[in-house]
Amino acid sequence: MSPARELRILLVDDDPGDVLLIQEAFASCAGGRVRLRVASDGEQALAALRAAGGGLERPDIVLLDLNLPRKDGREVLAEAKSDPELRRVPILVLTTSDSEQDVLNAYSLHANAYLNKPLQMEQLRSTARLIVEFWGGLVRLPSR
Repeated sequence: MSPARELRILLVDDDPGDVLLIQEAFASCAGGRVRLRVASDGEQALAALRAAGGGLERPDIVLLDLNLPRKDGREVLAEAKSDPELRRVPILVLTTSDSEQDVLNAYSLHANAYLNKPLQMEQLRSTARLIVEFWGGLVRLPSR
């Protein structure tokens, strides 16, 4: 299944290796139907979300790592979900942490999903494909 429309994703991750692998995973499964922007810290992520309308488009979804410099993912999640302009943007936590406390905290802060970052490339491709199919094809997102 391919997405019904182009899916704009803001990837928030400070690990260049992970960013490259995630970009490759989406490129391999989305056939050019995903536009992936990258923020390498929490402050850049919030700036990218708030800059929408100023020449930048707001992403359809955010893939958010928890452990980030300058402002961690928990802070980004809390700020975004408490902002009336940003709270409708689905935020999917994508992290290596499988701590039950991190899962509980993320959902308490209104994360839309909590995903463990796959360690194998094939699993990462499968995760990317499912994200594209679900958020880009099955789910109805707010109008742009």
